[in-house]
Amino acid sequence: MSEELFPRPVAEIAPGAVHLPGRLDLDAQRRLLDACRAWARPPAGLRTVRMPSGGEMSVRSVGLGRHWFPYGYARTVVDGDGAPVKPFPDWLGELAAQSVEAAFGEPGPAAPYDIALINFYAGGARMGQHRDSDERSEAPVVSFSLGDSCVFRFGNTETRGRPWTDVELRSGDLFVFGGPSRLAYHGVPRTLPGTAPPALGLTGRLNITLRVSGLAD
Repeated sequence: MSEELFPRPVAEIAPGAVHLPGRLDLDAQRRLLDACRAWARPPAGLRTVRMPSGGEMSVRSVGLGRHWFPYGYARTVVDGDGAPVKPFPDWLGELAAQSVEAAFGEPGPAAPYDIALINFYAGGARMGQHRDSDERSEAPVVSFSLGDSCVFRFGNTETRGRPWTDVELRSGDLFVFGGPSRLAYHGVPRTLPGTAPPALGLTGRLNITLRVSGLAD
């Protein structure tokens, strides 16, 4: 009997960090995937991020609302083709607010969600332990997974090392972290190739993170 026949419960991984399995059904996943494919096209499309040290991240990324680069935000792709960043759609902000309410049982932040970072993990891609600390807002981070499952490592606010908790994120899963866990270190030590739902039509993994920038124009 397949484990998929058994529901996975909502779980609080750490104070203020909640995993909501299967939040997006297949139709909703397809709609979000279609949107990601449109956002990934140039100009201001999917690109490889080069770190100040000269190394390259193994994921490829695209931003909405503001362009993320190490370690800040801009209105244009300052480390790429220089094009203006694609706008952040209202429906994505509404999805973020609904996700916060689903996770914590209370309305989302007063300030609207206004930025997204979309990372594509091809086979072998990973993400080292890091904190989402370039924003000027303490609003929760909302994260959706599409495609291949991954091991998501959620740590602590003090160090990249232990203690941490490894969580398997599957296609359609939602993870929200805020409050005392807003600046927790987290990463993806590995993906699980070939685990995407066949009906989705995606090879690899997409992670869509939605945030409130807190940045003034």
